[in-house]
Amino acid sequence: MRNLDDIAEEYHFLEGDERYRLLIELGRELDPMPEALKTDATLVRGCSASVWVYPTEQAGQLHFLADSNAAITKGIVALVIAAVQDRPAAEVARMDVAAALDPFDLRNQLSSNRTQGVPNMIALVQQHAARIAAG
Repeated sequence: MRNLDDIAEEYHFLEGDERYRLLIELGRELDPMPEALKTDATLVRGCSASVWVYPTEQAGQLHFLADSNAAITKGIVALVIAAVQDRPAAEVARMDVAAALDPFDLRNQLSSNRTQGVPNMIALVQQHAARIAAG
């Protein structure tokens, strides 16, 4: 997965539909999420599309799997995951993920339907991280 700074740099050179295409591409680059992990516990509430986020811990770092049934929403969750991927759980739990996503100006780039679930995506990621950090 690309890091968030590299994605932001590319994003800023693009306009309109090209930004949508980048989001779709980012969604396609996510690690595949097995159907068995798409459960009520991994479902993000409040999104216009179905979004699932599942944490794993590898060598003290969180690694998230995520998926959505909508291409652009999958790209948005890919941005959220890029902000937190492969970091310690305690760091993710206290991180200002919304601020990390500010350079993308999602509220002004996408419809409110697409962005309304972003805080819920972030909240679920951080809830998982806090639970894992607590041991």
